[in-house]
Amino acid sequence: MEQVYEMDGLRVVDLTKTLDPKTETRRCWLWRYNTGGPIPDYHTIMDLTSHLGTHCECPYHHDDSWPSVAEMPLTSFLGRALYVVLDLPANHQITGEDLERAIGDRVREGDVVLLDSPHKLPPFTPATNGPDDHRLVVGENSAKWFAAKKVKCVGFGDGVSIEDCQENVKPFHDILMAQNIVFLEVLKNLELLRTDTFFISYSPLPILGLDSCPVRVYAIEGLAEFSR
Repeated sequence: MEQVYEMDGLRVVDLTKTLDPKTETRRCWLWRYNTGGPIPDYHTIMDLTSHLGTHCECPYHHDDSWPSVAEMPLTSFLGRALYVVLDLPANHQITGEDLERAIGDRVREGDVVLLDSPHKLPPFTPATNGPDDHRLVVGENSAKWFAAKKVKCVGFGDGVSIEDCQENVKPFHDILMAQNIVFLEVLKNLELLRTDTFFISYSPLPILGLDSCPVRVYAIEGLAEFSR
């Protein structure tokens, strides 16, 4: 499938994992049927987990009293994005000091920050947290930095883990989601980006009571208002 598009002088990069129900390990079932009317008409019943493929996690994911997907403003799901590849030792826990050195002079309130590293391993696979998993990890310290910067979203390439252990995962979610900061997980094709600052969109379906939703994520490079 095509991943990069040219459109009116802009460059559009698809950052979404393509899903195949035949091979997907997370719940992804489709039933296609003919509605039986006078005109041939097909519908599809979808039985999906909310955390399927590339997905956006909202605050309701960690607390029943926090907003679900439909209760978040649309502006939570688009804006200026920074892509940062942190060249740090294997299994290093990312700190606020690391982030300050990397992008502290560039990040603005309301930005989306996409984290990555050279230590890549696809998430949510049998190799996760095994001997070959050398991804960087996030935790309470990095969460406090993002919260202080008032970003709107934190995303993750294959070089950063968000599922290493409860001691890191829970405070990272709780600190940021308490401020209605959302997460983007299982991003793909980040290596196809030509710039580290761009417009991004990742709008989920507005379903009340939904904690997370698969999304089609794309970057638009070349918009002056969303560049350095």
